[in-house]
Amino acid sequence: MEQRLAKNAVVIGAGIGGLACAAALAMRGVAVTLVEQAGEITEVGAGLQISPNGLAVLRALGLQEPLRRVGAVRADAVVMRDYRQGKQVARLGLNRFPGRDYLFVHRADLIALLARAARQQNVSIEMGRRVVSVTPGDLPEVTFADGGAMRSELIICADGIHSVGRRAVWDAPEPAFTGQVAWRALVPAPADAAAVATVTMGPGRHLVTYPLRGRTLMNIVAVQEREAWAEEGWAHEDDPDNLRAAFADFGSPARELLDQVTQVGLWGLFRHPVAPRWEREGVALLGDAAHPTLPFLAQGANLALEDAWVLAGLAVSGDLVATYTQKRRARVVRAIDEASANARRYHMAEGPVRQVAHLALSMGSRFAPGVMLKRFEWLYGHDVTGTHPL
Repeated sequence: MEQRLAKNAVVIGAGIGGLACAAALAMRGVAVTLVEQAGEITEVGAGLQISPNGLAVLRALGLQEPLRRVGAVRADAVVMRDYRQGKQVARLGLNRFPGRDYLFVHRADLIALLARAARQQNVSIEMGRRVVSVTPGDLPEVTFADGGAMRSELIICADGIHSVGRRAVWDAPEPAFTGQVAWRALVPAPADAAAVATVTMGPGRHLVTYPLRGRTLMNIVAVQEREAWAEEGWAHEDDPDNLRAAFADFGSPARELLDQVTQVGLWGLFRHPVAPRWEREGVALLGDAAHPTLPFLAQGANLALEDAWVLAGLAVSGDLVATYTQKRRARVVRAIDEASANARRYHMAEGPVRQVAHLALSMGSRFAPGVMLKRFEWLYGHDVTGTHPL
């Protein structure tokens, strides 16, 4: 089996996964150049849920305490509510496992901290470099829209759902529209905002809310099943009244939050197949470039962080070709399948099945909360920094 021990690397994409991987590689002595098509590293306003498995990577990068200083909120619980009057269905405490914090983080704050960490590790960051092709080989090559090119021992494609580099590894089929769209918005948080993620469940729809930046902002993600297609991506503005109309029968407290929305983004949710292989001749895929993930388990950023750490470790050990896909793919597929199952659970139609399911949730959270949380031990209890230390 061919081995590749990378002493230099090019990372495409200055998102969460790309920046984390660049920093993790540089910490291991790899000379890293990160290229990004945007003119500056910025991020639109939105929230992230960083679960313990993702936080383990940020801790290893030295960013856990800086996150707290920029207002990351330590989550106490996940609360599930019925849409009509906001009645609580279930509550799952997230503090049952000491040392496993679950954080609500503003995406822009995390991007800024990761960029600073990468620069402190002497990562060279080049902005305004749009990649047009990636060519695998003994010394793989990136070519740019401006006519320039770079060669490196390792090229990491962390360039998202519309990855240019993905084509260098496998011929991906077109994604399929799921029949679901999502809105996201930020509004001022109520003065008494609790440190919880609230999932308000309705027929064919659900709403997720949680506080950010020291509980001063409230993040809203609203998902609706519908036939009308919406473009994939995060930067498509919509009329807030469309969001309110879609959730018009939702009661308090969801209603008060939706009434405050003045600006909202809309995107279509598409199902992409997970790449069958994540590396080819010195080109590796990371995060959404390998496995775009539906947002029903809040694992997109966390899985990208895991990819980044594992990939960096394998790149300097010579095991990248042999084990990268093997170590990551099955876990990611399981997370994606669980996310799809969550959508079905949240969107149940009115009727006996919904009533029984909600009763089971209520009884389980009240009398056996530890058992319910144990269902996610495989996810939250996994620490890639322990299996791939510096």
